[in-house]
Amino acid sequence: MANTRTTGFIPVISERLRLLLTVVFALVALMLINSVYLAGITLAEYWSDKILQDSFYLWMFLAHLLIGLVLIVPFILFGLMHMRRAWRRPNRAAVRAGLALYITAIVLLISGIVLTRFGFFEINNPQVRFVSYWIHVLSPLAVVWLFVLHRLAGPRIHWQKGLQWTAIAIVFAAIMLGTHSYTAESDFSTVRNHEPALVRTMNNGMIEPRHLMDDDNCAVCHADITRSWEMSMHRNSSFNNPAYKFSVDETRDFLKVRDGDVKKSRLCAVCHDPVPLFSGKFDNPDFDSINDPTAHAGLTCISCHAITKINTPRGNGDYTLITPPRYPFAFSDNPLLKAVNHQIIKAKPEFHKKTFLKPVHKTPEFCSGCHKVHLPKAFNGYKWLRGQNHYDSFRLSGVSGHRVDSFYYPPTAIKKCATCHMPLEPSDDPAARDFNQSGQRSVHSHLFPAANTGVAQMKNMPEWVIQSHQNRMRNVTRIDIFGIREEGRVNGQLHAPLRPELPKLEPGKQYLVELVIRTTGIGHHLTQGTVDSNQLWVEVKASSDGQIIGHSGDMNSDGQVDPWSYFVNAYLLDRNGNRISRRNAQDIFVALYDHQIPPGAATVVHYLLDVPADITGPITIDAKLNYRKFDTTFIRHVLNDDQAVNNLPITEMAVDTITLPLAGTDVDQKAVNSPVQTWERWNDYGIGLLRNASSGSSKGELRQAEEAFGNVESLGYADGALNLARVWFREGRVDDAAVALQKAATMSPSAPPWTIAWYSALIDRENGELDRAINTLQDILDTKFNNARERGFDFSMDWRVHNLLGRTLFERARLERGETRRGKRIDYLNRARDAFLNTLELDPEDLTAHHNLAQVYAELGDKKNAEVHSQLRDEYRPDDHAIAQAVSAARIKNAAADHAAEAIAIYKLNRTDMNLPNHPEKLANND
Repeated sequence: MANTRTTGFIPVISERLRLLLTVVFALVALMLINSVYLAGITLAEYWSDKILQDSFYLWMFLAHLLIGLVLIVPFILFGLMHMRRAWRRPNRAAVRAGLALYITAIVLLISGIVLTRFGFFEINNPQVRFVSYWIHVLSPLAVVWLFVLHRLAGPRIHWQKGLQWTAIAIVFAAIMLGTHSYTAESDFSTVRNHEPALVRTMNNGMIEPRHLMDDDNCAVCHADITRSWEMSMHRNSSFNNPAYKFSVDETRDFLKVRDGDVKKSRLCAVCHDPVPLFSGKFDNPDFDSINDPTAHAGLTCISCHAITKINTPRGNGDYTLITPPRYPFAFSDNPLLKAVNHQIIKAKPEFHKKTFLKPVHKTPEFCSGCHKVHLPKAFNGYKWLRGQNHYDSFRLSGVSGHRVDSFYYPPTAIKKCATCHMPLEPSDDPAARDFNQSGQRSVHSHLFPAANTGVAQMKNMPEWVIQSHQNRMRNVTRIDIFGIREEGRVNGQLHAPLRPELPKLEPGKQYLVELVIRTTGIGHHLTQGTVDSNQLWVEVKASSDGQIIGHSGDMNSDGQVDPWSYFVNAYLLDRNGNRISRRNAQDIFVALYDHQIPPGAATVVHYLLDVPADITGPITIDAKLNYRKFDTTFIRHVLNDDQAVNNLPITEMAVDTITLPLAGTDVDQKAVNSPVQTWERWNDYGIGLLRNASSGSSKGELRQAEEAFGNVESLGYADGALNLARVWFREGRVDDAAVALQKAATMSPSAPPWTIAWYSALIDRENGELDRAINTLQDILDTKFNNARERGFDFSMDWRVHNLLGRTLFERARLERGETRRGKRIDYLNRARDAFLNTLELDPEDLTAHHNLAQVYAELGDKKNAEVHSQLRDEYRPDDHAIAQAVSAARIKNAAADHAAEAIAIYKLNRTDMNLPNHPEKLANND
C-alpha cells in the first residue's frame, strides 16, 4: 500500500473494479457454455437438414437472452471505468486492442438487441435481421481474438482457466446434442382409446382442454389467420353449429337408447368436437353442450396443428395427435412471463414451425383424416358402409393427375386440397411469405372457402363470409343448353349445337331440350360431403312474350323446391327405404340414385317442352344450376318448426340462356356464339350420355354418345376417337374399340397416351394377350409417359390399375399348369399378391383387392391370410338383397324420386299441378 503511494502507480483494475470484472467473467463463462451448445445445435441442424430444437433448447435460449441482457450493464460499466483508468497508459498496443475489444463487444450486444423482439421495439426487416444475425454469429470470434491481443500486450494470460471453461462448454454441448436423438416426437408411444374413431393419442388418450384451446394466444401473432379461421366451418364445427348440433344430439339420443351410452358418437366427435372428446367430456350422456366452453371450441388451431401423422387413408379420424411441447411459460397468466414466452417464439420460431407446421399438413392425406368417412358396424349396428369421401374422389381424378382415364386433365397436376380451399391473402403476418413470387407477402386463408353459406347465415356472419363461399362456387361448373331433339324423344332428330345455328320451333309440337352440366374447376365430385342435405338443382324456365310456358326447378313461398326438379345430389335411404332427411348418419344405408358429377366430367338432363299451339313469339329458355346448403326439410328439423321458411342463400353456380325462333315467322333470331369451342361442347354432351348409360343397367343412350363423339372426331380432335373407343368397349365391340384407339394415337395432337394405354390393356385382356396387357399396365404404374411426368402426373396412385394388373397376373398364373411350371405359377401369383397389396396401401378398404387376395392366398396355400381377406371381403361387400328391398320401398313411396332414379329420365317443363303446395306428390318430396 505504501509502495503504491510512493511510486504513484494506479492499477488499471481496482479492487472494486475486479469485483465487477468477476461478475462479467462469470456471465461470459455461462454465456460461453450456453453459446457453444446453441451453436452446436444450429450446426447439427444445418448438416442434418432437420430441426433438432426441443424444450431444453428453448430454456437454454431463454438463458441466452437473460444472460445477454444482464451482461449489458456490468460490461459497459466495467469497460468505461477500465478505459478511464487505462486510457493514458504507455502500453498503447494494449489500449488499442482493449478499445477495439470494447467496441466489438458492444456491437455484439447491439446485434443481439436488434435480433430480440421486444413489445416496444421490434425490427422485422429481413435484410436488417440477416445482417444482424451474422454479426452476432461472427463477432464473438473477433471478441476472443481481440481479448487475446489485449492480454498479450499486458500481463501474462492464465490460459488454464479459459481452456477449462471451453472444455466444459464443448463437453456439455456434445452430451446435450446427443440426447436430442432420443426425444423425437415419433418415438412417443400412442394408443387408440376413442373407438370407433381411429385416432391415436399419447398416454391414456386424455388431453386437458387448455392444451387445445389456446386460440387467443395464437391470435397475438397470427391475427389475420385467426380472423379468417373465426368465420370458418372448422371453427364452427361443433355444438356451436346449429345444424351439426341437431344431428349429433339426435345421434347421441339414439345411441343412448340403443347402447345405454353415447360412446359410439365419438365417430362424429373426432372430427367435429376434438376438445370435449379428448378431455373425456364427450362421453358423458349429460354433457352440457350449451354452457360448457369445450362444446363451442370447434376445430381449434392446435387440434389440427398438433396432428403429427396420418396413420392410414381410411379416414374416420385416423390421425395421431401429440400434445405439442411448448415454449417456456406458455400457460402462464403472468403478463411478464407471457411476454417472455412471446419473445422466445419470435426470436426462435423454428421450433414453433417444427411443432405446428409439419410436412403432413401440406398433403391431401392430412385432409383425408376427416374428409373420408365410413360407417362401422359399431356405429350403425349393421355393417361397414362407405360415407362421404372427398379424398378418394380427388385422388382418383384427372385434377390430381392420378386417374389414368380422365376425360380432361389440367395443364399441371393439382397436388393439394389447399390450392383451392386455402387461397392466398395479403398479410404482414409473421408467417407471411411471397408464395407466388408476386412481390407481395401473403398467408393461406383459414376460412377454407368452399360452399357452406347456410351456417354462415344461420350464425349471422358478415356478408364477406358468404361472398367468399359463393365466389369459390362460381366458375367451377358450366351449364349449356346444347341442343333440341324433335318429337320430344331421346332418339328424335337432334339440332345441335345451338349457337350459332338455331332451329325454328313449331307451335303445338313437343321438343326435348338437351342440357349439359359440366364440372370445370372442382377437384372432387360435385358435391361430395353431406350430399343428403346439400341442395343443388337445375332450374329451367321457358317463356314467350313475358309469359312462362314451362318451368322446372321452381320454389314455392316456403322455399321448397319442386321435387320433380333435377337434383345434383345423392338421394340417400335408410334400410326401410325412407329418405335420410335429418343428417341421421347412423341410419344411412344406400343411395336410390347418385347424380353427383365427377371432376372433369359431365351429365345430360332431358327436358320436355310442349310448345303451345297458340304461341306467337320466340321462346326464351333460361337455365341455372342453383346451390343451397340445406334443403327445407332439414332446416325445419333443425329449427323444430314444420312451417319454417327456408331463406338460406341460393347461389347461381352456372347460367345459360337462349332464344329460339318460331317456324312460320320471318324473324330470324340472332344468336351469340358460345364461348366454348364446338368440339368441346360435343365432347361434353357425349360424356354426359356415356356416363348416364354407365350408371344404368341398360345401354341407355350409347348410340347418341357415339354420334356425339363421332362429331368430335370429324372436327379433328383425337378426344372423339378415344371416347368412341370407350363407347365401343362398353358395348363389347372390342375390335372397333382397338381401331379407334389406333386412330386416337395417330391424330395430331394425339389423345393422352396413358389413357390409350389403359384401354389397350383392357382390350388385350379381352383378346387373351395377357403378357402384353401386364407390360402395358406396369408402364402405366411407372408413369412412363414424358408429357405426364412433366405435368406432375403419377398413375401409381390409381388403384384400379393395380387391381387390373393383379387380376391379369392371377389369370396369367392359371395358364402355368402342371408341376414343371409351378415356379412360374408361383411367381405370377406373388406378383398378383403384391399388386393387390399395393392397392390396399392406397385404400385399405378396397373390396376388389380383398376379394382377389383371398383367392391368391388360397392358390399359394396360405390359408391364414386367405381367411383374413375373405372376412374383410365379406365386411366390405354390400348386402345386395337388403339394398334391393330398400330401393324398391323408396320407389313406391316417392314418385318423384322413382322418376329421377330411372336410367333415362325426362323432366317435364309443363307440370302445372306442381304449383299446388299441398299436392300429394309434393308431400313425399325431395326437399
